[in-house]
Parts: sequence; C-alpha cells; structure tokens
Amino acid sequence: MGWPKAEETPKFSLVIPLYNEEAVLHLLFQRLDSLMAKIDGSTEVVLVDDGSRDASGVLAAERARRDPRYRYVALSRNFGHQLAITAGMERARGEAIIVMDADLQDPPEVVLELIAQWEAGYQIVHARRRSRAGETRLKKWTASLFYRGLRMLSDVDIPADVGDFRLIDRSVAETFRAMPERDRYVRGMFGWMGYRQTIVEFDRDERAGGETKYNWARMMRLAVDGLIGFSDVPLRLVLWMGAIVSLSALLYGLYVLGMALAEVRLVSGWASLAVLTSLLSGINLLMTGIVGVYVGRTHREVKQRPLYIVARDTGESTRLGMSAASAIPAAAE
Repeated sequence: MGWPKAEETPKFSLVIPLYNEEAVLHLLFQRLDSLMAKIDGSTEVVLVDDGSRDASGVLAAERARRDPRYRYVALSRNFGHQLAITAGMERARGEAIIVMDADLQDPPEVVLELIAQWEAGYQIVHARRRSRAGETRLKKWTASLFYRGLRMLSDVDIPADVGDFRLIDRSVAETFRAMPERDRYVRGMFGWMGYRQTIVEFDRDERAGGETKYNWARMMRLAVDGLIGFSDVPLRLVLWMGAIVSLSALLYGLYVLGMALAEVRLVSGWASLAVLTSLLSGINLLMTGIVGVYVGRTHREVKQRPLYIVARDTGESTRLGMSAASAIPAAAE
C-alpha cells in the first residue's frame, strides 16, 4: 500500500516545502512513511527545496533516489515559502493534494482526518490550530490579531487561525494554477475561490528541530501580502485621511479669516507653523507610500516574470503543464 508504480497516477500528493530543515528531515521521513502505510491509496511526497543552505537538499534528493514515492524539486534560490508551496502544488499529480510544513508542527497524522473530510465531499479542508505549543504569548496574540483584523478588512472569508496546512481537491488545484499573481498569500487565495470548504481542528506541536524561518520581518511581509492582496481598505483609508486633513485645513482657514475680520490680533509664531507643516507633510508621505505599494505590485505583475525557477526535478518527465508564466522548467533528470 502507498507505493505507486512509475506510470501510475497517485491518489494523494503531500507537498512539503523545505528551507534549512536538515535537523528534522530524518524524523519527518519516518513519520511520513508511517502515515503513508495508513493511507488507503497510493501516495507521493513532493519535497520542494527553497534554496536551503544546509544539507536539506542532499538528504531530500537521496530520499527521492531510494524511494519512488518521494520526488525532489530544487528551486534555483530562495523564492519564499508561498512560492515553494506553489511549485510543489503545480507538480503534484494526486487527486487530492495536502500541503504541510516540514518542521512537524503540523502533525502528519492529521492528514488522515483531512482525507476523511475530502472523501465526505469537501473540496478544501483547512487544518485550524486549536492550540500552539512552544510559542510566546506575544506571537499568539499578534497572530490572532492579524487573522481577525484581516477578516474584518477583507471581502474574502479567510478562516482564522489557519495556516498553509490543508487538503485541496484536484479541481481546486487546477483553479489555483490559473491564478498567476506574484505577491501570493496562498491561504487567502483558497478563501477567495469558494468551493465546498470545511475545517479540521488540531493541536499544533513544537518544532521537532531547527529554528523557525518566519521571523518578525517575514511575518510582517506575509501580513502585508494578505492585507494588500485581499483588501482595498488602505486605499480607502488614504482617501478619508486626505478628506479629513483637507477639511481641517479649510476650517482652520475660515477661523483665521474670521479673526482677521474681527480685527483680533493674531500671535505670529514659527513653531505652530512648523508643527502643522510637518504634520501635513508626514500625512502626505504616508498616503503616497500606501498608494506606492499598490503601484509597485502592479509593476511586478506587468513584468510577467516567472514565479520561480526550478534548478532540479527528479520527476520532470511526469510533470503536468505549468500555469501561465509561472516557472522556468528544469532539465529532465
């Protein structure tokens, strides 16, 4: 069970992005082997090396060489977690595709529950974190604040406390392949699609080894991708700020004019003028910056560069067609 023939299309695909996960790979492979022995249907594992600088690529490539259930895909550099997920999903051949991280914070055993919901008729099954072991209160609080804030600001129903651990049906994967935007917030893209969706809750474990790759800078960038990609609230905020500042300036001008007509002597001073000028200049720069973020994203989309570049793919001969302008293919192994 779980050993597809070379020409057989697997029923399930596990897509696992890797970035400097050398410390946990041996344990990961053990738990994946145990999981695949329990899955009713042939299974493949697509390991996507997102430019690792440790021995992750060597270990993953060796595993793919020894075990035909594993496939090794190496990107030419670090393109980021969301694009590594995209590369794996575009190469996955299964009827159902499960995305999970390599650090074992997403327990592989939960995959069985995701599959059960898929077999019940759901096309997207999200894994929601019921608890988050090994994380600080600050990180839990900021994550909760972000998810709930994004739900309020976005027109898209993006499930709260859900990361990238999920199962999707082949029909959903084909829709995903037709969405070639560059600045990706994958969990928001699945929320935007619709389809029949449900949630499986689980308790998130601590990392089995190594260090987290999502530092504060990466988390902030992901938050910006989610907010800008699925909400126009920042642009509307700019509009309202401009209107409020303009109205305030008009009222202040009327006040000064009234004082002049009443022959009230106004105290002249450069301090108040400097503060007011600085305030208005700062607001102007803020509004220009927000608009600039949207313009910059439009510029990146117009250039139509590939989403990522594949340097090596051990299963290139079996890959499906790529989505429009998504990747430069690798040479066949």
